Amino acid sequence: MAELQTKIKEYRARFNMSQSELAELTGVRRETIIRLEKGQYNPSLKLAMDIAKIFGTTVEELFSFSG
Repeated sequence: MAELQTKIKEYRARFNMSQSELAELTGVRRETIIRLEKGQYNPSLKLAMDIAKIFGTTVEELFSFSG
């Protein structure tokens, strides 16, 4: 089965942003961001697009599947 890969942690570091700050900006709990970064949670399309917009990038740049 394909595994979700994300670059959220990398982008947060570039923007000097905490998990809590990203969670607040996207309207989710910090635990959701943690699980996203670990590839343990598949985001809704809206959440993926919201995160990409915050970082000024594309959904395809932030998320991919391996395997």
